Amino acid sequence: MPTIKVYKMDGTEAGTMKLNDKVFGVEYNEPLIHQAVVTRLANERQGTKSTLTRTEVRGGGRKPWRQKGTGNARQGSIRAPQWIKGGVVFAPKPRDFSKDMNKKAKVAALLSALSKKVADGEFVVVDKLEVKEGKTKEMVAFQKALGLEKSAIIYMDNDDVNVIRAAQNIQKLSTLPVAQISTYEIVANAKVVMTKAAVKKIEEVYA
Repeated sequence: MPTIKVYKMDGTEAGTMKLNDKVFGVEYNEPLIHQAVVTRLANERQGTKSTLTRTEVRGGGRKPWRQKGTGNARQGSIRAPQWIKGGVVFAPKPRDFSKDMNKKAKVAALLSALSKKVADGEFVVVDKLEVKEGKTKEMVAFQKALGLEKSAIIYMDNDDVNVIRAAQNIQKLSTLPVAQISTYEIVANAKVVMTKAAVKKIEEVYA
C-alpha cells in the first residue's frame, strides 16, 4: 500500500496515511483515460449549430439571366453558394455528439488517473478543510501553504458552504464533493487535493 503524508491547512504535517492499492495503486492506462476525457467533452457539446443550404435560403427561384449570349458565367440561382446571401455548402445541422462508455471502463479510467497523480506526487491529502468566515483570503493562504500555484481541484467529503464560497473567486482553485469525482477533472488539474474523509469514501466505494 502506498503511504502518503497528511497535511494541515497551514501546510504543516499531520501524520501519514496508507492508501488502498485497489484504488490508488492501479496500473496506468492512457488509452482508457483518453477515452473517458473524450466522452466527457463530447457529452458537453450542444450540437445546436444550424445554417441554411441553398434549398433553404429564401428567394432565388428565378434564373438571374439567360443561359447564353450575355458574356456572364452560367447561373441558375442567386442563392447558390458563390453568391452573397447564398446558401452554405455542407451546412452544419443540429446533431447529437454524445458518446457512451462502459461503466467498468469509466471506473478503471478514474482509478488509473488517481493512481497516476499519486505516483507523480500530485496528490495531496489534508486532515480536514475548515474555513471559519468564508473569506477568499483564507483559501489563498491555504493555497500558498500547500504549494497549489497551478490549477488544483479540491474534493470534499461534504458540501461546506464556507469553503465553496471562499474558493469560488480563485481562478486556479475549484471545489467539488467527492461524489462528483471524474477522470476529466483529475486530468485537467495539475494537483488533486482530498480530505482524509473523502479518501476513505473513495476507498469504500471503489475498493
